[in-house]
Amino acid sequence: MVALIRHRTDAFFTGLGRFGLLLGSAFSGTPHLRLYYRNLTEQFVRVGIDSLPIVALASAFTGAVAAVQSIYQLEGSFYLPKTAVGSFVTTSVILELGALIAAFILAGRVGARIAAELGTMRVTEQIDALEAMGLNSASYLVLPRILAGVLMFPLIYVVACTVGIGMGIVVGETTGVIPLATFIDGARLLFRPYDLFFGVVKSLAFGFAITSVSCYYGYYTSGGAEGVGRSTTQATVMSCVFVLLADYVLAVIML
Repeated sequence: MVALIRHRTDAFFTGLGRFGLLLGSAFSGTPHLRLYYRNLTEQFVRVGIDSLPIVALASAFTGAVAAVQSIYQLEGSFYLPKTAVGSFVTTSVILELGALIAAFILAGRVGARIAAELGTMRVTEQIDALEAMGLNSASYLVLPRILAGVLMFPLIYVVACTVGIGMGIVVGETTGVIPLATFIDGARLLFRPYDLFFGVVKSLAFGFAITSVSCYYGYYTSGGAEGVGRSTTQATVMSCVFVLLADYVLAVIML
C-alpha cells in the first residue's frame, strides 16, 4: 500500500512537472505570425464556431428543464410569486449552468479531438518531424489550441446563456403559466452585472483547463493506436475533473 501511494504521488508530481514544461515551451516560443495565422484561425473555427450548434442545443434543453422545474415548484407553493421562475432560471443559467454545460460539451467534443489529433501526430512521428525542421512543436501545436479555447469560450458561454434563458421564456409562454413580462420582471429582480462577469471569468478558466489538459495528454501520447485511445479518454475525463475543480475554486474565491 505504501509503495502504491508513493508510486501514485511520484506519477502525479512528474505529470505536473511535464505539464508545466509543456506550457512553458508553448508560451515561450516567438511565433511567426504568417506561419501561425492559418493554424490559429483554424482552431478558432474548430473550437468555437463548430461547437456552437451542439452547445446551443444542450443549453436550450437545460433552460427548458430549469423552467419546467421552477414552474413545478411554484405550483406547489403558496408564497412564491410567479416572478421567481424568471429569477431562478436566469440566475442559475448565468452563474452555473451556462458555463458548466458548455464546458462538459467541449470536454467531450473539443478535448477528445485535440487529444486524438496530437496523439496521432505523436505516434506517427509528425511532431518529431516538426522538431527536426527547427519548429517549436509545442508552440506551433499547443499554443493555438489553448488560445482558441480561452478566447472562444466566452463567446460560447454568452450563446449558451442567451439560448438557455430564451428557452426558459418560451416554456413559460407556451405553458401559459409565466407571461413574458412576468418572466422578465423576475429576471431583472435578482440580476447583478457581477454575475455575468463571474460567468465570463469561469468560461476563460474552463477554456484554458479543457484545451491545456487535452493538449498535455495528446502531446505525450505513446503506445500506438491503443495509446491514442487511452490519451483521448484520459483527456476527456481529466478535463471534466479540472472543470469541476476550477468551478469550485472560483466560486469560493469570487462569490
